[in-house]
Amino acid sequence: MNFELTLFTSTDIQGLIELSASVGWDYDAHEIETIMAAGRIVGHKNMEGKIVSSAAIILYDTNVASIGMVIVHEQCRGFGLGRIVTQACIDSVSDDTAIMLVATKEGEPLYQKMGFTTVEHVHKYLANKFVETTREANCFGTINELQEQDFEQLVKLDAAAFGDSRSVFLRKRIQQSQRCVVVKNQHNQMIGYGLTIAGPIYLLLGPIVAPDKEIAHYIINELAKGYQGKLRIDCPSVHKELSPILQQSGFTLAATPPVMIRNAKRMPTRNQTLFALAAQAFG
Repeated sequence: MNFELTLFTSTDIQGLIELSASVGWDYDAHEIETIMAAGRIVGHKNMEGKIVSSAAIILYDTNVASIGMVIVHEQCRGFGLGRIVTQACIDSVSDDTAIMLVATKEGEPLYQKMGFTTVEHVHKYLANKFVETTREANCFGTINELQEQDFEQLVKLDAAAFGDSRSVFLRKRIQQSQRCVVVKNQHNQMIGYGLTIAGPIYLLLGPIVAPDKEIAHYIINELAKGYQGKLRIDCPSVHKELSPILQQSGFTLAATPPVMIRNAKRMPTRNQTLFALAAQAFG
């Protein structure tokens, strides 16, 4: 079979949504637009012009990138398309760029062959409905909606938590978000923030950056209180102390996929304040 490798544009969004749905994933137009704004999506079309594979690479500000949205249509597996699109993403950045991804069970052996190694895991939690739980009194300051003048401070806070500055991505993600709240201490210094993204199935909580689990809990409660639908949060495995709080809030652990990295031996240096990912595609 003949397949054409191509760089996708906004005219391909509907085809990418259909490809995502074919494997049970729930990418929507807003999510794909954010990926395209912060990176690029490549893939294959068949002779009829239908999209049959994809892979995205999201570029951050200095030396970190993330691969996601690696999908091959069920009818087109066995032709090496997954390897080709992943390699195209790898080849699009320098050898000095640490490339991370969150692997599916099916994709993990391929990524190992392509030089990725497992460095940690993500804990994916799902809830059918949020249960607001008690928390300590607000003795650390205030929590409010993000204001434009706070953006640069948020980028710096996020960079220390994530391991690289990602200003372009965060600007687009905040525009996409349903809510973005920031926590400030009594000295008006930002110490945490959180976003919610409204997807077709789940309300996604993340990123969530906080100095400790209590403030992470406070942000989660603020973002999710009153929401009546399904929710999702993806947490780095280093923050196991958040698990009891999430369980009390109605979440159950659904999966623990591996975080894999290439061109580096370990994750970028992080200050242990990242309690929830933006999404698995964004690392």
